[in-house]
Amino acid sequence: MEMLHYLLFTFITTLLLHQNINNVDAARHHHHISKKQKSKTAPAPEDNSVSPSPGYPPPVPSDPSYAPDPTLPEEPENNSTTSCIFDVTDFGAVGDGDTDDTAAFRSAWKAACLVENGVVLAPSDLVFVITSTIFSGPCQPGLVFQVDGVLMPPDGPECWPKSDSSKQWLVFYRLDGMTFNGTGTIEGNGQKWWDLPCKPHKGPNGSTLPGPCDSPAMIRFFMSSNLVVTGLRIQNSPQFHMKFDGCEGVLINKLSISSPKLSPNTDGIHIENTRNVGIYNSVIHNGDDCISIGTGCSDVDIEAVTCGPSHGISIGSLGPHNSHACVSNITVRNAIIRDSDNGLRIKTWQGGTGSVAGIYFENIQMENVRNCVIIDQYYCLTKACRNETSAVYLTDVTFRNIKGTYDVRSPPIHFACSDTVACTNITMSEVELLPYEGVLVDDPFCWNAYGVQETLTIPPIDCLQEGMPETIAENPLYGC
Repeated sequence: MEMLHYLLFTFITTLLLHQNINNVDAARHHHHISKKQKSKTAPAPEDNSVSPSPGYPPPVPSDPSYAPDPTLPEEPENNSTTSCIFDVTDFGAVGDGDTDDTAAFRSAWKAACLVENGVVLAPSDLVFVITSTIFSGPCQPGLVFQVDGVLMPPDGPECWPKSDSSKQWLVFYRLDGMTFNGTGTIEGNGQKWWDLPCKPHKGPNGSTLPGPCDSPAMIRFFMSSNLVVTGLRIQNSPQFHMKFDGCEGVLINKLSISSPKLSPNTDGIHIENTRNVGIYNSVIHNGDDCISIGTGCSDVDIEAVTCGPSHGISIGSLGPHNSHACVSNITVRNAIIRDSDNGLRIKTWQGGTGSVAGIYFENIQMENVRNCVIIDQYYCLTKACRNETSAVYLTDVTFRNIKGTYDVRSPPIHFACSDTVACTNITMSEVELLPYEGVLVDDPFCWNAYGVQETLTIPPIDCLQEGMPETIAENPLYGC
């Protein structure tokens, strides 16, 4: 009997154990199928080529050549926000290089402005013509204006609508946190404007009619903040290629700006009354200043920029018509300037007030540059200018590791400071400039300029005075 009970107990235990195993396998099998079914029904991620809007305020890196360590794990992508794309062709743009697509761009802008992360898209392989337009805000955060095709104005002054402003073409106004990017081209159609026979242009047979010419600047950002401009090719502007006026927080990266060497007044990037600016990794060749910095600018960082042919990197001109000018904390590093009329230049008018302070030029390579290092406080566009007792006060200007070759038609170093307001605290270190061809010009010019040579300068600059002048500009007229 005991043996019978034992056999019955063993049989029941085995049966229960086998049933549990089957239940576990069934559960595993059911879970596996559920995962498969879920992945099939989940929506596939959208594939769009629109660049994501960066975070704001825009980062202004101290070293634009920085690259992440490839041995470190990549950060996960943030897919919490998605872009809402407004393709201008969906709003009626034709893109045939002849039709006026202005209305379509304005409609797409208005729609994108109303939503977060809106993208106005000018697609590739099309050529869009639009007339002078102001794209204004305020708009929702994360707005992107992306040009992957070609965008251009009417062809010359005769085609310019009489009702449009002839001083500007594209204006971005009252915006915060906007990105202007793309893989396309902004074409200025500047040739017919350059041919106008008025100043600063050259008329037929060398004659020039009274000016100035009324030519449009190509792209203007006005009264805006936290801007990013990247990736675009901007070329052949009738006048300035890009202007920033009354802005704060600007990041410019990887731009190509170009126009012919003799195209008049075609500054590459011009900033005025603008603070906290980074200009990086860009190539600019044009007929005027590569980068020009006007009054009211501070905390500007320029690095890894190649200029030339051009008129170099300029601070000024400042103080025209006895005006007050203030510029401070400007840094230019790791730049190349080649085949240019000027290299590093600070230019002010007689009779101005204010100051230029905290200017730092470092690691600049010159190649066949005329006037490599120049301070000119007698800047004047005519022969009628006269000396005046007041001037913009220049102080704390450093030239460090400036090397290369110069055009021997002018001395490579020229410090012409005001008779009454001396330049002070000029620092020269590791400045080595040799003639591109011809004989060494060893007579740098200095006038009322004070500073130090930390190392021997080539050519020698014995005219730089040590110490400080007997009177220093402490007049409130020179405060900022």
